[in-house]
Parts: sequence; C-alpha cells; structure tokens
Amino acid sequence: MQKRWLKFGLALLGVTIGLVGCQNKPTAQETLVKKPYEKSDYYLGTICTLRIYNKDKEAVLDKAFARIKKSENQATLTKAGSELDEINDNAGVKPVQVSKDMWPLMEKALHYSQESDGAFDMAIGAITNLWQIGLPGARVPAQAEIDQALPLVDYHDVVLDQANRTVYLKKKGMRLDFGGIAKGYIADQVKHVFKENGVTSAVIDLGGNVIVMGHSPLGKNKPWTVGIQDPKKARGESVGTIKGRDISVVTAGIYEHYLKKDGHTYIYLFDRHTGYPYENNLASVTIISPKSVDGDALSNAVFNKGIVGGMQLINNKPKNIQAIMITKDNKIYLSNGLKKTFKLNQDANYQVIKKLPSK
Repeated sequence: MQKRWLKFGLALLGVTIGLVGCQNKPTAQETLVKKPYEKSDYYLGTICTLRIYNKDKEAVLDKAFARIKKSENQATLTKAGSELDEINDNAGVKPVQVSKDMWPLMEKALHYSQESDGAFDMAIGAITNLWQIGLPGARVPAQAEIDQALPLVDYHDVVLDQANRTVYLKKKGMRLDFGGIAKGYIADQVKHVFKENGVTSAVIDLGGNVIVMGHSPLGKNKPWTVGIQDPKKARGESVGTIKGRDISVVTAGIYEHYLKKDGHTYIYLFDRHTGYPYENNLASVTIISPKSVDGDALSNAVFNKGIVGGMQLINNKPKNIQAIMITKDNKIYLSNGLKKTFKLNQDANYQVIKKLPSK
C-alpha cells in the first residue's frame, strides 16, 4: 500500500500551523522576523511552500527549491530519464547504479518494506501502474491484469548492492514506486539545506508533509502549534492540535484522490496481497516523528495494519514517534505519547477513544 506521490500528484491531508504564546525577544545570534520569508512553487505533483523566520535568510529559499527540483528529477515516475525510471526499465535485465543522493532513499525504502513485512512495499508499482488513481486514465483493471501483476509485487526481489550502489529488480515487469516515502525524504533534505545555511526557525510544507524547525518565532520557549486536518472538511479545518519543535507531521488519508466506478469508491492506498485499494474504517493516519521519511513510510504501514495492529507498531517505537488515527465514524485513537498532549477542538464532531477496538 502506497501514497501516490509524484506519479499521481497527491496533496496529502494537511496541517495548519499556528503561533501561540507571548512574544519573547530573540537572542542576538538568532534574530527572527514576525512575517516569514515565503515562497511557493509546484513540484512533486503538489504546491510546496517554504517559510523562513530567520532575518536575512530569504536567499536560502531558492537553494531549498533547487534541492527539491533535483530530487524530483531523480525520483519521479512521470519524467522520462529519471533514475527511478531507469531502474524500472531494466527490471529483470541488469542492475542500475544510482546517485549518492538517491542511495539513502533506496535503503530506507527497503528497511521499511522489511520492518513492516510488506505493509509498505517499495515494489508496489506493478499494481499502482494499473489503476492510475489520481490521473485522467484512472480505471479499475481487469482481474486478469491484477493476477498477472501480483507476483511482481515483492520487495524480496529487490537487490541492493551497497558496494557498487546498484539496484536490481529480479523480475521483468517489476516497478519501484516511492509514492509512500519520497516526499518525506525530500522534506528532510530541505531541512538539511536550511540547517547548513543557518536557518533555525522555519516551516517546510511539501503538499502535506510538514516539518516545523526549531521553536516558533514567538520565543525560544514557545513550541509550534500544529493542527491535525479534519478528513471530512476543507483543507485547514482541524480536529485538534499538538505542540512541538523539530518535528515532522505526515498524514495518509482516503478522501483526497479516489476513483468512483459502478457506485463503488476506490481509494489510492493499495493492498499488496489483493491488488485492490484498502477498505477499512480508517479515514486518516497521522505520524509525528523527528524525520519526515520515517513518518511517510509509517503512515502507509499503519494504515495497512489498521487501528489495533497499527497502534501496536507505533507504541513499540521510540517515544518520539507517535500516531493519530481518525476513523470514518468520527473516532480518534491516540498512541501512548499523545494521550495527554493532543488537544481536541471543542467544536469538532469527534470523540477521542481511550480503549482500542477488540479487532
């Protein structure tokens, strides 16, 4: 199961960023501005917005967007000649060497494929390529097409050679699809560009993959306030908020891109075992983590596993990785580390459930 990223151009469930608290005077070494330097552009199939609050750091915005553009050209499935295209074109033929920039992404994708037992599968592309959900050519494939593609979805058939920095897909017709991890990886790279250039307070929003850097411009003791999107309302309408600094917030949901056919709605999140989109009671899964690449992959894996299995996965993670799950029947489930800190909006038509369902 994957979030469709570059190929299908999704804007994921969003978050809203707020500044709260009393104004504190910043230190001389870290002069912040009330109105950020801001730039938006269309990359990765969505609107990307970067905001920097450090004084005299406006020029860093262009450097960050240059990094986004470079990564898009390497990892996209829609531009001929990308590294990912070359790997897929040589499936069952030969290993393909990838750049130093791409190699860590390959390793992360394989790691989460293994850790989740395929709930996140980097080789899902043979299935997602059939459905095309999110593109004008979206359709319900014939069962025969799905049956033919299913044997090609198996991360065990992806061979990474660290010494030579090569990727090899064992079977012809296999396809990597990094829709469920690449935007998170790129968001982390943008953060690295910011840090290298002296940026300490910023918001990175790559179409729903959000990172808040440092503390808010209201003061060193003031965390950011991040709103969690209501999956049943317009972007920017939140069900509640969390506070934090230097965190990533990533959401996988069911409502933004889908295909309706013969009265049935097919979402864009796929089950590698059946070749069909998932059908469960989850409306969205939000992962809070230090790195966006981890939140990206985990949001897919948790959605796959459902409320009970997904919450078990997260509660066994380090304390700095947490989850918020929202169901179609307006229930909210929180991982252990958020039960005392998540603040439900008073006017939200949702209920926080303390006890997990029996199955």
